[in-house]
Amino acid sequence: MRKFLHIISAVCLIFAFSVFSLAQSKKNLRPGKPSSTPGSNSEDPAKASEQPDPEPTRDRDVKINKRLETKPSQAKETPVVPTYFYEFSRPGFPVSQIWIEHDDTGRGTIKFKKGIYDEALTDPIHVSAAALDRINAALTALDFVNSTEDYQYIKDYSHLGNITLRIKKDGRERTAKFNWTENKDAKQLADEYRKISNQYVWMSDMNVDRENQPLDAPRQMDAFDSMLRRNEISDLPQMIPFLKELSNDERIPLIARNHATRLIAQIEKAKK
Repeated sequence: MRKFLHIISAVCLIFAFSVFSLAQSKKNLRPGKPSSTPGSNSEDPAKASEQPDPEPTRDRDVKINKRLETKPSQAKETPVVPTYFYEFSRPGFPVSQIWIEHDDTGRGTIKFKKGIYDEALTDPIHVSAAALDRINAALTALDFVNSTEDYQYIKDYSHLGNITLRIKKDGRERTAKFNWTENKDAKQLADEYRKISNQYVWMSDMNVDRENQPLDAPRQMDAFDSMLRRNEISDLPQMIPFLKELSNDERIPLIARNHATRLIAQIEKAKK
């Protein structure tokens, strides 16, 4: 009996040793994590190989320099210093107040109030060389800055609107006010600024309509055509680029675009 127990104990020991050896061998077969050394990349090599190489510093700098070279110049324009000032005021008119100011080259701004609105609209203007010549011719004929002549007619026609002209020339300045005059040169001066006003106010109205109510464009084109026939536009050739823009603007009705095309042909024919 004792001998039998010794045999069983020996078998159990052999079995336990076999199990222990098998477990140890499996543990040794498990792959270990790669050891990381200072400066080594611990990421998966496969993933690392998928990442694009960084752009070489030299190539990147060359590209940046090329972009800077092709960037348009942002030189500041010479600020406008107005020397010509015109104001028209007549409450109740569709355009109740107009202010125009510009420098000796014609660059400046127009500001105007419409209808019941209290806020004035402001747009840049560039009085054409031809219009500027007519203005200067009238000023020279009047000897405006040196004269003390009162251009106001003996009767008051303020219901037609009041005009204020102020000119700075050669260190001198003069302001003249009237609502009606029989002086042909003063009238020519006032008429020229009225035509400039018509031109730029109409362009502003057309821009508003083409953005917000394009179906009103045909009516605007009719209004411009009417002013053209009455010679109420300051410089018709100056209007050609804007009319060409309208003729290609698909937001407005075709009838308005065709009208713009006809007016361009009419203006160009008159120029010849």
